[in-house]
Amino acid sequence: MLGASALTVLGALPPFLVGAQAVLITRDLGFGAAGVGLVVSVFFAAAALLTIAASGRFERMSSRTGRVLAGALVALGCLSVAVAVRDLVGLAVAMLVLGAANATCQGTSNRTVAALLPPHRRGLGFGIKQAAVPTAIMLGGLAVPTTTALLGWRSTFAITGTVGVLVMVTALLGGRRGARVPAPQTARRAPGPDDRAPWGPLVLCAVAVGAASMACNFVGAFLATWAHEVGLSVEQAGWLMAGGSATSVVVRVLTGARADGRFGGNLPVVAAMMLGGAAAVTGLGALPFPSAVVILGVVAFAAGWSWPGLMLYAVARLGRDAPTQATSVVQAGTFLGGALGPVLLGLVVGAAGFRWAWSVAGALFLLSAILILLARVGFGQDLLRRPPASVFHYGGGRSRPRRTTGGAAGGAGTATLRDGG
Repeated sequence: MLGASALTVLGALPPFLVGAQAVLITRDLGFGAAGVGLVVSVFFAAAALLTIAASGRFERMSSRTGRVLAGALVALGCLSVAVAVRDLVGLAVAMLVLGAANATCQGTSNRTVAALLPPHRRGLGFGIKQAAVPTAIMLGGLAVPTTTALLGWRSTFAITGTVGVLVMVTALLGGRRGARVPAPQTARRAPGPDDRAPWGPLVLCAVAVGAASMACNFVGAFLATWAHEVGLSVEQAGWLMAGGSATSVVVRVLTGARADGRFGGNLPVVAAMMLGGAAAVTGLGALPFPSAVVILGVVAFAAGWSWPGLMLYAVARLGRDAPTQATSVVQAGTFLGGALGPVLLGLVVGAAGFRWAWSVAGALFLLSAILILLARVGFGQDLLRRPPASVFHYGGGRSRPRRTTGGAAGGAGTATLRDGG
């Protein structure tokens, strides 16, 4: 689990290195906020396209092959930034390669987790897995007052590229030991017509996650720049990014662990986190003072960007006999939001300033929370209309579920599942 998360961190790190060091990078390469949004969007768009196009190959690829390919792509992209990039176009091309690296890292680690994760630790597992992104942001923030201050911003990419080389070499020297991760266990019974994933609520979740991801990735790409504009030094902005993302790591893991002891009721928690994110990012624009930006920046990470693991857990459970299919629909929204958010909101920054952009980000979070609650209603109606073959507990509760449907409750089946919704 930790190895898979570490590989995910390596793949996710480059755009947050750009965001945390944006003030220095834009000064050296000669572009503005819209350029930062563009290169971050290129990264996520490349990751999305490769994930969609090569999902079948990732499923068949051995763990060793995946690590070799992931390490090679990280090394190629990061070392290119470190020694060769001189303008916006060059940085965008390198981020294209690094987006492909991220997709490979994600595909390899996802397969490992899907094969080895115990079902009774699924909530905690998703929390740990999804904590990889704020960990990457934390490392990007820590790089500014340490490595960047001593050796310059290119050194952070040189170090990351070197780690990619080490991953590749370690995988090559590892021989064929554990070369193939066992395939995930299939369902014990063939899914019937009443156990297909409910597409209406899933699409609502995908749209909600896409809108929230637009706001989240804007925070990751531009919070350091905004903090510098309101009076923090470049190093202090880096510490803010590190502190906020560390808080997000803790919250993601804790909410995942708590979800394992609860009979559903997780989507309202997701919506509440998104509402907290809406309040925090709106306040960032309304209160352009160093102390307020520090406090609200941490809240934006702790609340507004701590929901992904819990969201995936909820949707995987509500996907009935198609958890992979269900989470893929939601992940598509995540990829789309990651690709569109930084560039579109970067254009808002360029045209109207940061205050308007933070307001737009807050509106996106608010829309996401509303859609999540509507999706929850849809999931509940679907469970009543199409009771699953196995007993299904949902609605919340710790000692006992608030609601039960399917299986013995509906006159058939014996298995008992904890619902993620």
